[in-house]
Amino acid sequence: MTLKRTWSFFLFLVLAALEGSCTGTTATQVTFEQLRQAMVDRQLLPRGIADRRVLEALRTVPRHLFVPEEYRKLAYDDHPLPIGLDQTISQPYIVALMTELAKVESDDTVLEIGTGSGYQAAVLSELVKRVFTIEYLSPLGEAARKRLTELGYGNVEVRIGDGYHGWPERQPFDAILVTAASEEVPTALINQLKPGGRLVIPVGRHEETQILQVLEKDAKGTVSRRDTIPVRFVPLVKGQGAQKP
Repeated sequence: MTLKRTWSFFLFLVLAALEGSCTGTTATQVTFEQLRQAMVDRQLLPRGIADRRVLEALRTVPRHLFVPEEYRKLAYDDHPLPIGLDQTISQPYIVALMTELAKVESDDTVLEIGTGSGYQAAVLSELVKRVFTIEYLSPLGEAARKRLTELGYGNVEVRIGDGYHGWPERQPFDAILVTAASEEVPTALINQLKPGGRLVIPVGRHEETQILQVLEKDAKGTVSRRDTIPVRFVPLVKGQGAQKP
């Protein structure tokens, strides 16, 4: 049986348990815990995610609480899911890959552009000292802020505003992750990156396949870039709206 078929069969059994034999909150929580561990073991490890800290963060953060209730049973499956307003939560592998490519350390300060449901910020929260995250769409940003607070991610600060221009008041950043596609890399984000820092961003037209790029700034401020894998992200919104704290 192939890996994909094995995973599908496992998912079928767990979802059947959710619908049938599992009753009560505790049983449901245990089932989601099993799904989360299986997500790491069957999706991330076989596809080359090797950073121990990243894997542990993905094992810890309750992804099902970052998706709409009607999609919770699919939260640990290997694909993105809708979160409203034509936005999505990235598939677990992409979240893990972008986090691994950023090479964050425990004392780092990280900027995320595109808060969405708050899941990527929560994963980063497990790994770094501070996370600053910007969401252009106010309903999503406000909901993410409330969710992150209620779940105890106290080292995450959410701003509603235009992420294309970064967060100048909080710069410089050890790493920047952009979870929306841009046709070009915003100069403001490069400028807000510390020497030695990394910027992970999907680059390309939003209606086409994009390339996930990693930009690194050396001690002299010189920036190099490399391509990783083809991806598909929602577009990065470029506007002039006022920032909201």
